[in-house]
Amino acid sequence: MSYEARLQELGIVLPDVSPPLASYVPVMVHGDLAFVSGQLPFVDGELVTGTLGKDVELDQAIVAARACGLMILAQLKAAIGSLDKVERVVKLGGFVASTPDFTDQHKVANGASDLMAEVFGDAGRHARAAVGVPSLPVGAAVEVDAVIALSAD
Repeated sequence: MSYEARLQELGIVLPDVSPPLASYVPVMVHGDLAFVSGQLPFVDGELVTGTLGKDVELDQAIVAARACGLMILAQLKAAIGSLDKVERVVKLGGFVASTPDFTDQHKVANGASDLMAEVFGDAGRHARAAVGVPSLPVGAAVEVDAVIALSAD
């Protein structure tokens, strides 16, 4: 089954791509790798803002990380034409705005990681970093970037 068909089967509708907030491109393809810039969490059209351990709950942040993953897929599809060109999700980087005593960044990042496995199966399993940071652009609670291997065709 194609990944595009898998999205339909799962009932996943990709969001409209958002433009960059600064001087960068959303996706850079170099050779057989696509580097997807950090994507922010828009849930129901609203940016999820705040800090874990202070004013954002873990469950809300997991949903936000999944939203980042959906935007990664949307940006990738816009750049390469079809998700069927994906060979493997190589790595995700999860950044979580959190207080110094919050230590569940890895659980937050699972929101994006689980989405990749759901869509791409074994090819969606990847290496990952999940780190806490004091703040993110425009007050976002979560940001996720990706490195994706593309098929040679």
